[in-house]
Amino acid sequence: MKFNLLIALVPHGKSDLISEAASKAGSFGGTVCSGRNISGGNFITALGLGEKQVDLIYILTEESSTQKIADAIIEISQNEKISFGTLYTLETNEMLKGQKIQGGKATMENKTEYELITIILNRGYAEDAMAAARKAGATGGTIINARGTAKEDDAKFFGMHIVPEKEMLQIVCDSKTKDAVMEAIKNLSCLKEPGSGIAWCTNVKDLTMLGKK
Repeated sequence: MKFNLLIALVPHGKSDLISEAASKAGSFGGTVCSGRNISGGNFITALGLGEKQVDLIYILTEESSTQKIADAIIEISQNEKISFGTLYTLETNEMLKGQKIQGGKATMENKTEYELITIILNRGYAEDAMAAARKAGATGGTIINARGTAKEDDAKFFGMHIVPEKEMLQIVCDSKTKDAVMEAIKNLSCLKEPGSGIAWCTNVKDLTMLGKK
């Protein structure tokens, strides 16, 4: 059995709308995270006009049900404003449910049109990473507050300074832009120290804009 992870990004307070539509279409349930969406140029962002509170809804689905659930989310969003949000799919190799591991090897080996770049770094530096990514061609991203799990003893053992407060920055960009964005992030001064951050890329399937057409 194969699985997919549907991720919907919508305005803050609209997660119930998405979750209920997905549930009626047969989803297992979902997880909601709050974040800040940053878009627009540097001048707009500096004025605070390019940032808004958003909800991210993570919905794990069986591959056979993914399209039905996605269609339900797209349909319910038709009643909302234009550019209401985005919906995309990540392939998931395995799922642990009821103490049983289900799934198998990854099959998504070919390049896709879009990729999700996820960066975890010390709190306060996500805006710097987004600014660098935007200069490299990214159009926007979402910042989620997080925290590290490392302890002081870990810091002593590895010889590094560990900051527990983290931020996770997620950027969906086209595959042609991905390398430039990753290179720009790699060169950030806030990531020079060991243990100060990490980034990875995931292929995105079926990116859809939600809202009125």
